[in-house]
Amino acid sequence: MDKITFEKVLPHVFSQMPERDSDVWQQTLLFEKGKLYLAEADSGMGKSTFCSFLIGYRHDYSGSIRFDEYDIKKYKTADWAILRECHISHLFQELRLFPELTAFENVEIKNQMTAWKSQREIGIMFERLGIADKIHSKIGKMSFGQQQRVALIRALVQPFDFLLVDEPISHLDDNNANIMGEMMMEEVHRQGAGLIVMSIGKHMDLPYDTCLEL
Repeated sequence: MDKITFEKVLPHVFSQMPERDSDVWQQTLLFEKGKLYLAEADSGMGKSTFCSFLIGYRHDYSGSIRFDEYDIKKYKTADWAILRECHISHLFQELRLFPELTAFENVEIKNQMTAWKSQREIGIMFERLGIADKIHSKIGKMSFGQQQRVALIRALVQPFDFLLVDEPISHLDDNNANIMGEMMMEEVHRQGAGLIVMSIGKHMDLPYDTCLEL
């Protein structure tokens, strides 16, 4: 997949609200592989909704979203499974980790789908993020900031054309946020992928090609 096109997209929940300026909703917008995008929004302006549309969790919108030239409303469940496994990786704001599993198990359950990273590579990622000592700890026993770092590792252990990151550094100090940014950029460049970062405030200082307001 080389591009994502938004054509006059508007969430149904916004259809009865007064019109407002937006660089995304009801616009013609192109996201291209290999480029970096930052989308900023106040709370309640559709940040999580935007992400849910792109990974097929919600379809309650007017207009069209196309992956290359194919309208995503035509995708079936099996198509979405392939897309999430090999084309779009998503770091969720709410993380969606399994609290009863260890940090490593949460990562490996994703990595087993494609065997994209070796166990050694995964171990190095834990070390870089300063949580090597937590690799065999249950996620439910870890702080939210530590869980965020595990969730990032999980997002990077698969092939992707686009990496979608929702509010990635809300509970991190500047040092860990910078390391997360470096690791994201390394994998994005390695795969020649596009990066879309969603934010309602503090965000990673990356060389964005385009900044948008929801």
